[in-house]
Amino acid sequence: MFSGVKPFKGQKYQELKKECLKERRLFEDSEFLAGNESLFFSRRLPGPVEWKRPKDICDNPHLFVGGISSHDLHQGKLGNCWFVAACSCLALQECLWKKVIPKFKEQDWDARRPEKYAGIFHFRFWHFGDWTDVVIDDRLPTINGELIFCHSNVPNEFWSALLEKAYAKLAGCYEALDGGNTADAIMDFTGAVSESINLKKGNFSKLLMEQTKLFEDMLKAHSRGDLISCSIVPDLASDRQGITEQGLVKGHAYSVTAIRKLRLGEQFLNFFRSEKLFMIRMRNPWGKREWNGPWSDSSEEWQRVSEAERKSLGLSVTDDGEFWMAFDDWCSNFTDVDICRNLNTSFFSIRKTWEKATVRGAWLHDDDPLANRAGGCFNNRATFLQNPQYIFNVKKEEDKILISLQQRDQRPYRRDGRGDNHIIGFEIFRVELNREYRLHQLQVQDRVVGSTYMDSRTVFLKTILKMGRYVIIPTLFQPGDISEFILRLYTDVPSELRELTLDKPTAGCKSFLCGYPKRVTQLSVHSVEGINRHNASRNANPYLIIKCGKESVRSSVQRETFDAIFDAQAIFYRKNLNNPIVVQVWNKNILCDQFLGQVTLMGEPSDSRELRTIQLRGMGAPDAPPVTGSLSLKIVSTDDLLEL
Repeated sequence: MFSGVKPFKGQKYQELKKECLKERRLFEDSEFLAGNESLFFSRRLPGPVEWKRPKDICDNPHLFVGGISSHDLHQGKLGNCWFVAACSCLALQECLWKKVIPKFKEQDWDARRPEKYAGIFHFRFWHFGDWTDVVIDDRLPTINGELIFCHSNVPNEFWSALLEKAYAKLAGCYEALDGGNTADAIMDFTGAVSESINLKKGNFSKLLMEQTKLFEDMLKAHSRGDLISCSIVPDLASDRQGITEQGLVKGHAYSVTAIRKLRLGEQFLNFFRSEKLFMIRMRNPWGKREWNGPWSDSSEEWQRVSEAERKSLGLSVTDDGEFWMAFDDWCSNFTDVDICRNLNTSFFSIRKTWEKATVRGAWLHDDDPLANRAGGCFNNRATFLQNPQYIFNVKKEEDKILISLQQRDQRPYRRDGRGDNHIIGFEIFRVELNREYRLHQLQVQDRVVGSTYMDSRTVFLKTILKMGRYVIIPTLFQPGDISEFILRLYTDVPSELRELTLDKPTAGCKSFLCGYPKRVTQLSVHSVEGINRHNASRNANPYLIIKCGKESVRSSVQRETFDAIFDAQAIFYRKNLNNPIVVQVWNKNILCDQFLGQVTLMGEPSDSRELRTIQLRGMGAPDAPPVTGSLSLKIVSTDDLLEL
């Protein structure tokens, strides 16, 4: 799986370690110096900092002591609760943290073979689409012999401090980790797709049906290893780190460590009448300060739960930062939740398998409108279609679609006065079934759905699309801004996601001999009415075939209907204007499809941007009377090949 891992800054762990062992010296990282430049670029130091190796901080240091746990972590003198919360989530899943901390036993201190220790470690992060191996030395910043930043509650356990250092190196320095998003860190740990849900805007505290759906979704996600975090966004920036009456910290990230359905009532006869509670457990990265409302550690509500059940829940009355809440209280008190989904793309699994398609792109500015790829959001109608365009197909009657758009991490540029995320988003348009070239004219009515525009590293959309061909246009909010991005699309069947790079058919030797398109014609067939009414015993299963010259397009089948709504679109780049455009209506049968009728548009059909109705011509079954149905369509035809 990691054969394609990229070494960060070209540093290869095995080669560096081998060299250090050969020379019998401890590794000193020249790419992340043990100095002030690796700590802060705008803040003052919290005191006289001394970089020390773990063996100089304590006796018998180890990566893990008694295994790895979400209780190992405590936030230090840095505003990176979001990172610590992500580490707490990571510690819950062995299969995930072993990817981030590869071959941890080989990296650990071995008291029996001290000559094999070289003071070098490496960690792996999913960095802008690639698994990246980050090498560090074991020198850690301390004041008065104690670690400044993230540390374990066990004095000789160092996995969290070393992981934080590797992540700080990836970001440029420790200060670059001051303030962030838990979902971003989890994505860097796992390569997961992050879905952000605004609990306040969705009114989950009052809409019980939606609240139940959310709980079931989170329960399912947590049970299959997805990582979840939550927070309370304060109304005022000055209220950040403020404490609510129930002991929750505003502007602070919490990791979700358990989700359970709890039944009250021990006896078998009372089982079906017992009260069922939706419960959620969280952890504060500070390792202290907990919820003090209903179902807090020592609240009287726990008296209604059996001793065995309390034990299975791991209930602790110590102030360790971990606590339970009823789900309705959680929806009322928290404002945001991030669900990082590790979507299964392996066919060798009993779980649902997703088809994944990934493309890389960039918003680049150019004065030439045809070369510009930084057109801004949908509000900028004159330049919007200058953005990168990607086409994909939905091959089922309906398919659940997951889309993740991620911009390049701006954190490493904070030292240079940049580092803020751009506002990003995307729009999805339904296009002609045979479109192969870029859109140049905005058809607002064909806009299907769009994401929310946010100044976050990633935006996510979950939606259902009908069978057809679609174009997704990722954008920055402001035209002219530049950045790079990764677009990931998950579908039930292969989507054939690819970029549209050509503006129109290319002119070459073949076009010189066979002719170059003189006109582009766009046809939209809205519906077919009254087909096959002579046979009322059963409905038809109609579909369309649209032809022009040697090219033909086939629509999806509409099941069991006399009056079919298609909204099928086709586009033809016509070399010979004498070739008619033919729209045929067929009935899908098990053995042999039945021709129902057709409309023939000869020569140069006049533009009809509004729907018009044309009678079908043709015969149904051999022993049936002529078809009397009609077809509603509209046509746009132009000599300018860049108009459509």
